[in-house]
Amino acid sequence: MSVKTVYSVCGMCGVRCPIEVAVENGVCRSIQGNRHSPGIRGAVCVRGAAGIAALQDDERPQFPLRRLGARGDGRWQRISWDEALSHAAERITAATSRHGGRSLLWSDAGGPFSDLRQALVRGLGSPNFFGREAFGAVNTHHAALSLFGFGADRLVYDLRNAREVVLQNRNLFESIDVRQANELLDGMADGGRLTVIDIRATVSAAKADRFLLIRPGTDLALNLAVIHALLAEKLYNAAFAEKWIADLEALTEAVVSATPEFAEAETGVAAGEIIDLARALAKAAPRVVWHPGGMTARYRDSFLVSRTAYIINALLASIGARGGLPLAAGPEDVGQKGLNRFADLFPVVAEKRADAGSGQPMACPQGPGLIHRAFQAIESSDPYPVKACVLYQQDPLTEMPDPGRLKRIFGELDFLMSITSAWTETAWHSDLVLPLSAYLERESIAGEISGLTPCFALRRRCVAPRFETRADWEIIGGLARQLRLATLSFESVEAIWKAQLDGTGVRVPDFDARGVVTLTTRPHEDGLQDGFSFPTASGRIELRNATWRDRGDDCLKPYPARPRLAAGSFRLTVGGCSLHVEGHTVNNPLLFKQMPENVLWIHPDAAGRAGIADGDAVTVSGPGGTGRIKARLTGLIHPEAVFMLRGFGRTLPVESRARGQGLADTALMAGGLEISDPLGGGLALQEHVVSVSKA
Repeated sequence: MSVKTVYSVCGMCGVRCPIEVAVENGVCRSIQGNRHSPGIRGAVCVRGAAGIAALQDDERPQFPLRRLGARGDGRWQRISWDEALSHAAERITAATSRHGGRSLLWSDAGGPFSDLRQALVRGLGSPNFFGREAFGAVNTHHAALSLFGFGADRLVYDLRNAREVVLQNRNLFESIDVRQANELLDGMADGGRLTVIDIRATVSAAKADRFLLIRPGTDLALNLAVIHALLAEKLYNAAFAEKWIADLEALTEAVVSATPEFAEAETGVAAGEIIDLARALAKAAPRVVWHPGGMTARYRDSFLVSRTAYIINALLASIGARGGLPLAAGPEDVGQKGLNRFADLFPVVAEKRADAGSGQPMACPQGPGLIHRAFQAIESSDPYPVKACVLYQQDPLTEMPDPGRLKRIFGELDFLMSITSAWTETAWHSDLVLPLSAYLERESIAGEISGLTPCFALRRRCVAPRFETRADWEIIGGLARQLRLATLSFESVEAIWKAQLDGTGVRVPDFDARGVVTLTTRPHEDGLQDGFSFPTASGRIELRNATWRDRGDDCLKPYPARPRLAAGSFRLTVGGCSLHVEGHTVNNPLLFKQMPENVLWIHPDAAGRAGIADGDAVTVSGPGGTGRIKARLTGLIHPEAVFMLRGFGRTLPVESRARGQGLADTALMAGGLEISDPLGGGLALQEHVVSVSKA
């Protein structure tokens, strides 16, 4: 039998790259990037390549499981899908009948294929659908909202055409988005320059023209100094500022003392380097991208760090510009009709979300949400009781601080259910586990992807599902039937696709040739045209936002100096890499072989004072307790910081490979659910201080 090519969409991380899968006799032989998709050029990252290993993994949930005994005991009863769906519907209905639809909380992986799941939650009368961004880059999203009136997802980073790119705590060449990595490399080969700002020398730093090793937690001082230099030397685009930026005078006043010399004392970055960077950016403007790294620098001021990064882009007129941050286009922007949304079948739930309790004002109710605040509402019943929680491909016990407290919070729930394709710490602690098919085994609903070239995408099933796993649309359809939401109870994915595509002029066979259907023949790069208006009160970029001002917060706050840490103490910094997606992939057979455990980066000077040699086992002590990990001595990290990858230190007996390997960063973060950015609301994972000693 000949090998056939199946076009699909990768599901190994949140990027969701388009792929081509070679299938022979019902077996996946290879995966590569979709050669027809702009910027992909047939490439796939190592995680994407491990999709076949995920398919072959026998240590994943294989059939529905109902909890026996106490949560977390690991005692399970195998049940049928009919029993599982009936039980789930019964428990959800019991909660919503007693406390209203709002008592249901749904935490989701998000992305372009989430509409059917959002529709289910809305159909049950709950406002509490939280997307993947609620776990990570929420400060960056809220920073964009406060300036532009739209979120970070409306901005495109035109790395291919930029002449100066700044990655601030964004490790693009390791936390891989294949398209972005290719575009940045192409731009650099064409003369573009790269600056990396980070507390450690990453792979991205190794490829940079300029690397600024910064003291942990002082990024805001650096950004304010760059703004100071742009304004003091009149390097900014005055015409753009006059037309599009409100309150420029307030900005000038706010940074008057934030000189490069002041920033040098705080950050360790020489004043001359800061000035040189500002001048280089001005020379390249508007083809400048300053990329705020919302995922790896989560401090108490990350909202302001992200915000000042966007302000630098605005001062250089790169907002809306080719080679800068043009605005993402949807189907309507290029004269096409978008997909029909299942969520629109139900009225918008007017009630506030569970993350808007008393003492926790929400400045951005239209954003991805603050999931930790919603979890706190489970404990407090403020603003109302939350009694049922569904987790779709989410693992808060691994991804969020203070897992011990989270377990106590989940103990207040009447029902906790996980829909997952791999075992997670949270699934092990759930009442019901529904096994999601590996992404190569499942179709998804059609997805709408915005950008310079908006398109529709399909994830197709490449091979038959193993075990008793099901696709997400099958699970949602089954739940919908049990919950009497007939409009969502589709019997086939083809019926779903037909309903979504109706009226768009696109048919399912149109995806056969390339896997995606592009809705325009040229990139949408119209910029800020006459008649354009930002969706803010003034129609301009608002340096001072009324929503924040009205609640007593100033978006142009002065920089508070960072205190020095005591000798022997370090700021715990965490992040990802090209191999793993936090805890979701550490037990993958292929990826585990390449990285079975995490290590602790520590500066040789600090290690020497503690008698620690490279490769030694060390004890890390933090607010949550202690743990053992191997030390990696390197001069490529700031001496005030230690660093570890996230997702390790697994405890589940069903994960024979990953169990007991490495150290869980979150176990060192007791009290971390209460440590957040006061303006953006996101968790401040890098505000935890630890000590390190030889084990």
